[in-house]
Amino acid sequence: MSQHHFDVLIIGAGVSGIGMACHLKRECPGKSFAILERRQSLGGTWDLFRYPGIRSDSDMFTFGYSFRPWTGGKVLADGASIKNYVRETARENDVERHIRYGLAVKAADWSGVDKCWKLTALNETTGETEHYTASFLVGCTGYYNYDQGYKPDFPGENDFKGQIVHPQHWPEGLDYAGKKVVVIGSGATAITLVPTMAEKAAHVTMLQRSPTYLMPLPSTDKVTLGLQKVLPEKVAYKLTRARNISISRLLYQRSRKSPKAMRRLFLSVIKRQVDGQADMRHFTPDYNPWDQRLCVVKDGDLFKALKAGKASIATDHIERFTETGIRLKSGEELETDIIIPATGLDIQMLGGIKPSVDGREVVLKDKVIYKNVMVEGVPNAAMIFGYTNISWTLKVDIAAEYLCRLINLMDKRGYRTVVARDTENSRGEDTILGSLNSGYIKRAADRLPRQGTQGPWKSSQNYLEDVKILRFDPIEDGYLEFDGKRSRAGEGQARGFLRPLRSALFGS
Repeated sequence: MSQHHFDVLIIGAGVSGIGMACHLKRECPGKSFAILERRQSLGGTWDLFRYPGIRSDSDMFTFGYSFRPWTGGKVLADGASIKNYVRETARENDVERHIRYGLAVKAADWSGVDKCWKLTALNETTGETEHYTASFLVGCTGYYNYDQGYKPDFPGENDFKGQIVHPQHWPEGLDYAGKKVVVIGSGATAITLVPTMAEKAAHVTMLQRSPTYLMPLPSTDKVTLGLQKVLPEKVAYKLTRARNISISRLLYQRSRKSPKAMRRLFLSVIKRQVDGQADMRHFTPDYNPWDQRLCVVKDGDLFKALKAGKASIATDHIERFTETGIRLKSGEELETDIIIPATGLDIQMLGGIKPSVDGREVVLKDKVIYKNVMVEGVPNAAMIFGYTNISWTLKVDIAAEYLCRLINLMDKRGYRTVVARDTENSRGEDTILGSLNSGYIKRAADRLPRQGTQGPWKSSQNYLEDVKILRFDPIEDGYLEFDGKRSRAGEGQARGFLRPLRSALFGS
């Protein structure tokens, strides 16, 4: 055995990895664990991205962990505040000392003979190779490539004499004061960058191929501030989470069931915001609400920048870059000093690690996901994969709870291995990201695991349903195989409906 053996190895010290570690400390106190993190700091996304205005795109009362209240009335927090929240959570739960920084995991192979995972990691500081083994492996790496974002090859790119800056690699101290800026894109990054940069730049143009559904949201929640004055901290937090989860679920469900009505609602909100000072064609998508993610506009700052003349929107296709800017297919030319391609993420599962079982590579696109947590046919392993239609962390909490339940049951029964088996051939064509058709998801269709068409293989993106499945349904449900033997369906089903509902809204 390697000198670095742990009961559980977690890959990634971002929001998911720290959440998983905290649940292990709380619910499996006897287990040894370590977190392998390639970067030199925790925080994941919130350590990587440094562009102006970087902030959450989800409300912090549902983005925060269930066991540690997000305090204050700030709904959309800046990146530094979120990283600090994650760091303080790690310290309070005594998990920071378990993080091993600067380790890039290069290989992960399950040994059926030794009943453990064998990992090879490169210490990027010393250049040395380190070896780890673990009884259980949990991937908490998010779903995109940290080394590079997605950027198309634009015709004439080398002709441009100004600066081209990708948001994922923002240079420290970039001076854009008094300069003309073009931000290419219409997603969350562009919606954040444009009004923030417009405060100092001469002018900022958001260049989009097609519009996105936008929703203005106040940055401060006055109701929550009021609750915090008269109620205990945890009670105020749980009530706010319950309200915000309910609102988010309602918006999503109504968008799926009544897309035309919700489209009219969203567009009417935007029409009031622009107040006749911008062409509505720039805000009218050609798809239904929630076919792609909704973008939040903090305090309506984008609309304020547009009405003040500090920013503008161009909806067109790029013909080519020129020496002084971008020529559009309509013939218009945008003169600019700085071009920012906020063109999306490059999706990458497990941080680029290609896991194997007894030396045979696991091809994720050929695999189906069990309860959106475990990969079919891969023993003693899981992936923490958050929601795309509501706060990522809501799923992190209940998935981590499920894994702790699973680990504790294995200890109680004396099991050494667990693997999900799809004996009904339920693999479907939808990826684990479901019905979203954003460009970055379509580009990654050949890299993402599939969801099934039925049972625990089907991903619902429904928080209340997942609370029942992950927090209350029996672990031994007939789909898991322990020590090579199929488990029998557990005694009884989930314990009623009211308890899961109450738990989903107010926390465990």
